Amino acid sequence: MNDGKPTGTKPKWWSRPARPAPASPPAPDHQPAPVAAPVPVAEPAPVAEAAQPVPAAAPPQPQPLHEPDEYRTPPYGEPGPWAPAPPVQRPVATPPHGTQVPPAPQAPAVPAAPAVPSVTSAPPAYGAPTQWLQYDPWSSPGGRPQPLTHAGEPPARKAPRRGLALTGALLLALVSGVLGGGVGAYIERHGGLTTVELPQAGPEGADRAPDSVAGIAASALPSVVTLHVSGGGEQGTGTGFVLDERGHILTNHHVVDPAGASGDITVTFSSGETASAKLIGKDSGYDLAVVQVTGVSNLKPLPLGNSDNVRVGDPVVAIGAPFDLQNTVTSGIISAKERPITAGGEKGDGSDVSYVDALQTDAPINPGNSGGPLVDSKARVIGINSAIRAADNGAGLDGGQAGSIGLGFAIPINQGKRVAEELINTGKATHPVIGVSLDMKFGGDGARVGEKAQDGSPSVVPGGPAAQAGIRPGDVITKVDGQRVHSGEELIVKIRAHRPGDRLRLTLERGGKEQTKTLTLGSSSGG
Repeated sequence: MNDGKPTGTKPKWWSRPARPAPASPPAPDHQPAPVAAPVPVAEPAPVAEAAQPVPAAAPPQPQPLHEPDEYRTPPYGEPGPWAPAPPVQRPVATPPHGTQVPPAPQAPAVPAAPAVPSVTSAPPAYGAPTQWLQYDPWSSPGGRPQPLTHAGEPPARKAPRRGLALTGALLLALVSGVLGGGVGAYIERHGGLTTVELPQAGPEGADRAPDSVAGIAASALPSVVTLHVSGGGEQGTGTGFVLDERGHILTNHHVVDPAGASGDITVTFSSGETASAKLIGKDSGYDLAVVQVTGVSNLKPLPLGNSDNVRVGDPVVAIGAPFDLQNTVTSGIISAKERPITAGGEKGDGSDVSYVDALQTDAPINPGNSGGPLVDSKARVIGINSAIRAADNGAGLDGGQAGSIGLGFAIPINQGKRVAEELINTGKATHPVIGVSLDMKFGGDGARVGEKAQDGSPSVVPGGPAAQAGIRPGDVITKVDGQRVHSGEELIVKIRAHRPGDRLRLTLERGGKEQTKTLTLGSSSGG
């Protein structure tokens, strides 16, 4: 009987197996007529009960563990609106005349007891005392009843199965798609099923225009060497270039300085050949040194240019061994001329400070380029790479940790040539002087002549060039040959750019008035 609640039973994903009740329920007070036709089912749940003849004494029926909950709250009633939906699969299509559960084999028909809600999703085993239980279309395939005909006989199975045909069609489409995609991808990547050959330029001659970077490098590299220096617990790497066929090589003073008087200097040529070298002479004021190799044949001297002919914007090529990467070639231009720079000063006493009226270049140079050549478009040396402006502290080329930021400085070759000749011929270089001691602590604009020298002697050397020109202590020198100087270091740089015996015109201030003095440079021995 229907008590007003839905008679259809939905699958219970939390349910347990049904157990038989202790006593069968009472029989209804009326006898419904037997029903021959299958009982129609609701969609998607089947019919909850079917009208069947009821005998006087019905056999025991499976009963739920608990009475149905009036409010159908989980876990004993219908799922509440908040309960998660159980996993389902699509049910089979309902036959035109409903769905019946076949009778148990070799058992007489048994009238149905009043329908009760099923508490399990598993169907009963065929042959159980009860013929009719509710049919769950979502139950396992093994317990799914078969549709019956009107006569109660199972229909003959059709040979072609639509499901099998559909599955075969899907598999065929899948295989075809995979094969087609693979073939298409291969054709797209390889341009077809044939071997692909890409066009490429044929062999060319190795020669390049002499004024190209490649041409300049090919001409200059055989004359450039890498120096490895060690001694006194120190070691370093630098660059040099061949000056003559006698094996003289020009480099920086700070490159060979770690060797001291008894250290080792090894020279590696661009061909890979190595040779030991000995120190000929060095000068810290110019930051230049000459070493010599012996027993090496086929030396190729590098031609020297004229740094006075250089103009801002001229193309240049730097060659060296930055970070011990020998035969490295970089290119750039001359960014400026006559840049007064000082480098060194690590010793603290000023004995290693160099003063250079330098060529500025943006050709990348880094630690290891020191002493290497800066060449022009005709592969002639116009400068010796010596320093860079580092991004961290502006220290010298090998002293700073930062690399090239496009501010490199080279000693002009005109000055390098003179110093190299003196080092080769005498082992020492001479410095042009004016015969004064400068006040290096002066904070004003210009170079001020001190009141006394550091040793207490007169700041203007008696009988020296400055004394003969009429320069006095306290004078502030502001120009050299018309070029402005802003400090004592700049005045030294400008003087060092000349040779002893050159005449200079100095502009100075005395008592608020400007005066001009002319003098002839003297000479002193460098170290």
